[in-house]
Amino acid sequence: MRFHPLSVLSVLPFGPLSGIATPFASHWDDLREKHTWNSVPENWQNLGYPPADTTIDLHIALKAKNENALIDALIEVSSPGHPKHGEHLSREEVAELVAPPSDMLELANAWLEHHGVHPSTISTKHGGSWLTLMGVPVSRANELLRASYQLYQHVETNDTVLRTLSYRLPAALVEHVQNVAPTTHFGFPRTPRQEPFMRRGGATTEQTKALGGEPGTVLSSRDQDVTPSFLRWFYKTSSYVPSAVDRNVLGVVGYLGDQPSPDDLRQFMNEHRSDATSATYSVVQIKGGGSNPSNPTNEANLNIQYTSAIVHPTTRIFYSLGGGDPLLNWLDYVLDLTSVPQTVSTPYSIPEYKVPLDYATHVCNLLAQLGARGTSVLHSSGNDGVGRGNCLVQDSSGNSRVQFIPTFPSTCPWVTSVGGTTGYNPEIAASLSGGGFSVHFPRPSYQDDAVPTFLLNLGGQYNGLYNPMGRGVPDIALQAMGYPIILKNRHKKVSGTSCSTPTAAGIISLLNDYRISNGKAPLGFLNVLLYGICLEGLNDITSGSNPGCNTDGFSSVPGWDPVTGLGSLDFERLVAILSRW
Repeated sequence: MRFHPLSVLSVLPFGPLSGIATPFASHWDDLREKHTWNSVPENWQNLGYPPADTTIDLHIALKAKNENALIDALIEVSSPGHPKHGEHLSREEVAELVAPPSDMLELANAWLEHHGVHPSTISTKHGGSWLTLMGVPVSRANELLRASYQLYQHVETNDTVLRTLSYRLPAALVEHVQNVAPTTHFGFPRTPRQEPFMRRGGATTEQTKALGGEPGTVLSSRDQDVTPSFLRWFYKTSSYVPSAVDRNVLGVVGYLGDQPSPDDLRQFMNEHRSDATSATYSVVQIKGGGSNPSNPTNEANLNIQYTSAIVHPTTRIFYSLGGGDPLLNWLDYVLDLTSVPQTVSTPYSIPEYKVPLDYATHVCNLLAQLGARGTSVLHSSGNDGVGRGNCLVQDSSGNSRVQFIPTFPSTCPWVTSVGGTTGYNPEIAASLSGGGFSVHFPRPSYQDDAVPTFLLNLGGQYNGLYNPMGRGVPDIALQAMGYPIILKNRHKKVSGTSCSTPTAAGIISLLNDYRISNGKAPLGFLNVLLYGICLEGLNDITSGSNPGCNTDGFSSVPGWDPVTGLGSLDFERLVAILSRW
């Protein structure tokens, strides 16, 4: 339904239904806080209560009976030399790994029954780890979770969501429930793409130089355009012709109604890849995703145009998501497929501190499931260097402090985080490249040989502004500045890690094509490979930085760094490495 702000309407909770009794009833009044915001999150304003007849679909994620099993399996199938390498799991095998204890599933259902949630409105997926409650009246959701759902609007984008600032769960369940959504996670508001060499509000000469725009630095001989022909030449994919086009799929995810235009794609290919003017894609609409290609958006056109120019004629699917929680809705959809796409590009991010830990952990576990099934998932690292503005961060308790701000889902250890570069001869860091260290997620083992070296050389600089034990981002970085696109039959130029991410995804998709066409498994989760045997197939980026938070940010140095990661991709060297196993 369409939400309208109401300032005085109150929502009264239903009481427990008198006809329902369970042996667990005494459990339900002993409640524990699951997550609470001390105040309305930044850039959101309260519009009041929703209309009385408003309903909501709730997703309840239960923890697995063996919480380590999924990650153990992911690392096994992703590690060259392991006996199970490349033996990616089926939907049913993953569901078995993430299934909750049977008694916890029974207890959760008893709790829902106690509050009048009829079993016919509950669907169970992913081994019982994900319960979806369809069409729950907001008043009942408030009682169930001791919540206060209200409407909130983003002050910059006008996106409107139904959320609560806190929720509680019964003590008997709170440690066994990973997350309930939507609750306190406010979502992914639209973020305008940066025009080339422009920070928000314009750029001075010095800022332009910092972004790599000094004459002679950024492709000046090509009028500073990063075109498909340049990218294919620079990353050495020009001579490769895909052959597993009926078996290899590249997925592009579009949130919040973002959608591409086939007419704009046709014009783009005519101008930039005349041998592939027949390029097309399919659209899958999920939960109200856009269906009007006559009203395309920057983000969607950018991703479809550049992935098409790199991987044509490989199959491409655009997943169009509407409202609600688009990230969870997409993961719910794709994980329920019998066959998943081998490569996925997702150019969206949000400051990690704005994402509740329980929500972030749930999403990260779902992304790990996708990796275990053989998908290479790439997420952009953000466009604000180490952080935007003064980086004064308020935690859920209301305490504020300055800290660098990495972005989620890029910080999830089970995706490949993509930063930005610019220039050539040499290729250097783009200063907008998001990078840093996660607060939510500890450093994964595959980074144990790479990240400590950087930290040792960094010394005490920025102590207290970042988590030295956190997962480091990005993992790789590619060209991010000055991409020409076609939007509504007009030429534009954009920049950001939402440019570098589809470029990286296109190259990875070609590597998957190479693997599949030679009778081998797709790459799946990439990071074990990138930090291991594929390291020699990367171009180390050793200059530039990512300023932010009123600091110079981190510097790009030899080896891994939190600006450009391990470097950019060299397709031909990576093919040579992959041909050996």
